[in-house]
Amino acid sequence: MTARVFLAALAAAALFAASSFDSEIAEWRKSREAALRRDGGWLTVTGLFWLREGPNRFGKEASNEIALPDGPARAGAFTLRNGKVTAAVDGGIREVRPDSDDLVKVGRLSLYVIKRGDRYGIRLKDPQSRYLREFHGLEYFPANQAYRIAARFVSEPRKIPILNVLGQTESDDCPGYVEFRLRNRDLRLYPVLEEPNAKQLFFIFRDQTSAKETYGAGRFLYADLPRDGKVVLDFNKAYNPPCAFTPYATCPLPPKQNRLPVRIEAGEKTYGH
Repeated sequence: MTARVFLAALAAAALFAASSFDSEIAEWRKSREAALRRDGGWLTVTGLFWLREGPNRFGKEASNEIALPDGPARAGAFTLRNGKVTAAVDGGIREVRPDSDDLVKVGRLSLYVIKRGDRYGIRLKDPQSRYLREFHGLEYFPANQAYRIAARFVSEPRKIPILNVLGQTESDDCPGYVEFRLRNRDLRLYPVLEEPNAKQLFFIFRDQTSAKETYGAGRFLYADLPRDGKVVLDFNKAYNPPCAFTPYATCPLPPKQNRLPVRIEAGEKTYGH
């Protein structure tokens, strides 16, 4: 192969790789926005009601503990007793498990039970949410392959405290940390596992763009589990937490270990609601 042919082949391969990368990021962004807009997505979350011990009535009438924008005046009641939530609705009573797919339908609305620390609440989702109606799309930094980084994974299982926007702190499982170099700095990030058999690492981080070009509380990033001691961090897929889109989310905040002293000019920019 002549040098000219070799260089042409190399250039073609580089062009294909760049095109493939751009297409991948464009498709990810499309899926990201679709997830926000979908029925039951974060843009439909329009209420959060904390339950008190005993019955909590719900319905459209304002006198209910949980006043709804649709449905009958008195639709039923959620009862919290000894850490168990039941719903009396449509002539029956059934248990509703927290943080599950269990729901109670009232008119066009969907009601879910959530548990945060020792508190139980009802999350309201409305397909006619104003957050969905007024959604004006997402903005991003330009896609940049320099922010797709092969980081070294160090196995060091531990528990790390994660504070949420409610002021509650819970200890989450952390399998170790990743080390990488960016902007002439040696950096670390500590992921958590959202469940014991999680298939991805979940990073909650802040950087020097936070509260400027990006959301003030920080951003989220998922990465595949380590392979051969490496974790690929693609900051082009860093995105805003649900709290950027609805005031009724209960987002976790970055642990102190994940406050990076550099600018990550990649991924999703801030969004105002």
